[in-house]
Amino acid sequence: MVYHQMKEKEKKSFSIVWLVSTVLLCGVFTLASVSQAEAQGKDQDTARRYAAIIQNVFDFIQKHYVEEVDPQVLYEGAMSGMFNALGDPYSSFLPEKDMADLSETTQGSFGGVGLYISKPVGERPDGKPPYVEVASPMEDTPGWRAGINSGDLIIEINGESTDVLTMDEVLARLRGIPGVAVNLRIRRGEKLEFPVTLTRAIIEVPTTKYAMIGDIGYLKLITFTPMTVDRARDALDAFNAQKYRGLILDLRNNYGGLLQSAVGIGDLFLDSGVVVSIKSRIPSENAVFNARKQTIVPPDIPIIVLINHGSASASEIVAGALKDRGRAYLVGEKSYGKGSVQQVYPLDKSGFKITTARYYTPSDVNIDKIGIPPDREITFPEFTDEDAEGLNALIKANRVPAFVAAHPKAVTAEIDTFAQELHTEYHLDVSLLRRLIRNEQNRTTVAPVYDLEYDVQLQEAVKILQGGTYGALMRTTKTLKVLQEEADLEDAIPLAS
Repeated sequence: MVYHQMKEKEKKSFSIVWLVSTVLLCGVFTLASVSQAEAQGKDQDTARRYAAIIQNVFDFIQKHYVEEVDPQVLYEGAMSGMFNALGDPYSSFLPEKDMADLSETTQGSFGGVGLYISKPVGERPDGKPPYVEVASPMEDTPGWRAGINSGDLIIEINGESTDVLTMDEVLARLRGIPGVAVNLRIRRGEKLEFPVTLTRAIIEVPTTKYAMIGDIGYLKLITFTPMTVDRARDALDAFNAQKYRGLILDLRNNYGGLLQSAVGIGDLFLDSGVVVSIKSRIPSENAVFNARKQTIVPPDIPIIVLINHGSASASEIVAGALKDRGRAYLVGEKSYGKGSVQQVYPLDKSGFKITTARYYTPSDVNIDKIGIPPDREITFPEFTDEDAEGLNALIKANRVPAFVAAHPKAVTAEIDTFAQELHTEYHLDVSLLRRLIRNEQNRTTVAPVYDLEYDVQLQEAVKILQGGTYGALMRTTKTLKVLQEEADLEDAIPLAS
């Protein structure tokens, strides 16, 4: 998610001013009349009339419903309905608890399971139920340790189907008092389903992890908070002290955060020019964010950025800026594709977040629902529909967790032997099995900063930096604008023939 910081005066609470409605006559709600002197156009007049009707209905329910109704219940229901009507999963009313949760997510810590999620508003275009989708798990959290992956669907929470729950209701069930168990049912692919029980924990919003890989600095950005730029600066200072000769910026499974943090990260690598621009339907709210002249990372340091489907929003701002400006080579998988900016407004103790603009990369491309393609695509082995039966049996048998519990410090040879054993029994790809075992190992301890032995995308990044091909590869990269124009041309050719 990308949140744009508000001006100081906008942070102050403001009240809702209800328009005075006309009287009810014979139970029929009449439209409020608006004088021509007050009307500033047809749209404004229509808006006033509908607002008056809403007020009339609110008053009517208060007076005539068979039971007394708490005005706050009606107010929150009306607010939620208005934002749901936008059909935008990123715009929503925030009751008091959700407003507090949002503040915790971007600033500090909260009780939860550690999953970034999204949920379609209404029915999906393909007709499938609008289940909750996991955008990415947060490392070293209950969700991550349980093996939940980006792209998994949460189809049930404590026995309730998520297709009928709103996003607010989903969050209310996943977050809460630490130590309390939450029962999920996960769907992976078309055929694989399995139960997972997560115990809520204090989720501290992480920012960075870093280490050296030989003479290469490895910096993983986990999310974009107010502290991310400072923590990244600390990492770069450490790399500089160790005389690093290349840099890998890992944005995989980074679902975003604050716009200002993304701009600040871009500023560390770019010595001038555009990082990102935002465009609203209100011209005065348009803005261009530029890098300052002095950069932290020297221009002769080669940079590779790792992205995948869990890289979204603020991550895509950084990846798009470095790609369009010719400052980095992208490795991995196409990113998520969230190109919008939200602002959060308080309403007393509640509030709302609303999409106010779209962001554009330096080459003037919006990647919403499109994503950013890597310069070199590297994917992990994935299971097929034919694998689903074997995976189901493997999960139910609890073989991998049992092996890791019995051999918590198993070395590569032991893992390979066990993977071959599982391959013989379940007929699954050996490389997939080895990765499942290693992931289980990592989840039962503090996750390592990186896993070069089993991470094929990281392996490729290191290979490029150490192999001397980086300069030649950078000369073949294209901006997102050029890629978009080429794609449009390819789409147009069949129509012209």
